[in-house]
Amino acid sequence: MRSEKIVRTNNRRGQRSREEILDVASRLMAQQGYAATSLSTLSSETGLPKSAIYHHFESKAGLLSAVMLHNAERFFAALAEAYAHPPGSGTAHERLSWHLKRTGEVFMAHPDFLRLHLILIMSAEAKEAEVDALIAQVRLEGRAHMHSMISSSFAAYGEEVAQVIADKLTYFAIAGFDGAFVAMQADPQRHLAAQMPQLAQAMVVLGEIYAAELRGEA
Repeated sequence: MRSEKIVRTNNRRGQRSREEILDVASRLMAQQGYAATSLSTLSSETGLPKSAIYHHFESKAGLLSAVMLHNAERFFAALAEAYAHPPGSGTAHERLSWHLKRTGEVFMAHPDFLRLHLILIMSAEAKEAEVDALIAQVRLEGRAHMHSMISSSFAAYGEEVAQVIADKLTYFAIAGFDGAFVAMQADPQRHLAAQMPQLAQAMVVLGEIYAAELRGEA
């Protein structure tokens, strides 16, 4: 009985140390990049020996994979929760503004994940650490969320038209979010939330143009 209690206690401690390593690694890699984040620094910041890091993740590349997977799961779970109760009515602009506002809130709640994600996209580090497939999967899932959000916002135009609009606007919307997030890193006064009304307006104007083209009104 005593041995079972010791095992459970050790498991809980192991889980806590794993979570602590993931949280600290997320912060450091987002600030410094993957290559510049040494295991020695990580050990110093967590107060855990390097052996604990190797025990949980086997290698630095394995740690990066775990960091991205852990944070991607939390990010997309937060998006799903944010979209859980969308407005049942309203104009495309109203519905889209609702979605963009909540998407922006999720972005701001997970800045380390987004910084690291963009660093990996814009460098060779993802390929070097063999997480490029994971990064591609994150982008794919992000596009799926954005596509669903846009088609839902234009639902009043009809399902077929809404799908076409979403096809055309998904990359534009992602570029808008990525650009606004990067701009905020350079100038914190340009808060991401402040850019959402303009992004919503631009997307609605473009959506109306695409809808008119499909109806043969252009």
